[in-house]
Amino acid sequence: MNINTMNVCKRHLLGKRVLITGGLGMIGSTLAHELVRCKAHVTIADAHIEPYGANLFNIKGIKDDVDVNITDIRDKEAMKILVRDKDLIFNFAGQVSHNDSIAKPFLDADMNYIGHLNVLECVRKYNAQAKILFSGSRLQFGKIKNVPVDEKHPLNPETPYAFNKTVAEAMYKYYFRQYGIRCVVFRIANPYGTRCQMKHSKYSVVNFFMRQAMEDKEITIYGDGEQIRDYIYVGDLVDAFLCAASSEKSDGEVFNVGSGVGTKFVDMVELTIDVIKKGKIKHVSWPENYINVETGDYVTDITKIYTILGWSPSVTLREGITRTYNYYRKYRRHYF
Repeated sequence: MNINTMNVCKRHLLGKRVLITGGLGMIGSTLAHELVRCKAHVTIADAHIEPYGANLFNIKGIKDDVDVNITDIRDKEAMKILVRDKDLIFNFAGQVSHNDSIAKPFLDADMNYIGHLNVLECVRKYNAQAKILFSGSRLQFGKIKNVPVDEKHPLNPETPYAFNKTVAEAMYKYYFRQYGIRCVVFRIANPYGTRCQMKHSKYSVVNFFMRQAMEDKEITIYGDGEQIRDYIYVGDLVDAFLCAASSEKSDGEVFNVGSGVGTKFVDMVELTIDVIKKGKIKHVSWPENYINVETGDYVTDITKIYTILGWSPSVTLREGITRTYNYYRKYRRHYF
């Protein structure tokens, strides 16, 4: 993204009162750091539920500049208080694993739909002037019919996780149409980067593979690894959220957000090994539970978000993996 454009976006955030749910995870905490630099007033709400990504170390350096509430978006009384005086709400809280959603569909529905309904209702009742941004997923598309994938691609979710993200998206659009709540929806490709949990592969497979490489372990690839994915660095993703938050042009819109570049899975792993200089690849057969949710090749069409907001990514996959590796070399004891 053009630096001047990004600076204009950030100037709009000066003095804004901001709530970030799920704010101790990778995306939320990285956003919090940027908002503090923009001199916004930041409140973080996070339920700190295992095995998700909440980590108090993620706010190292800004701990005294943010308010932290350990609370759940399903808590009506807490949300009623937290949303009341906010200008912007970034709603990142939720269950993060599509495979876990198959095993625990009621929990996924509770966290990824009912929790978001609770936040929206609290905004409608107590602060209808707030703008709220929602993080959906590229998994909402299900089986991919054509690439690159634009916003008009059909939504055919294959798992409870993807289904509940899709229902939540429809709810955000409903609240915009029916009540005029300023909602923005992102459908995010595969995010990775600094401040991500490294304990398991349920959220960011890139980060988990980086841990395995750093420990000089075998990195398992299902099948031949030729499937194509779009990997977006967390810093670029946060810049997209900041642009959407600071522009009225984003109100009521749905944006597909990714790098816009397709990378073979095996190439991502080889690049990770090349950067870290450790690790090795092991090819195995696809497990049945993964075959059921494999979507086919995915690359994001970012034309809409570029046209409306002027946003485009600036960090290549190699640069992003290098930045992430350097971060974990320094702070690994807080994540492994």
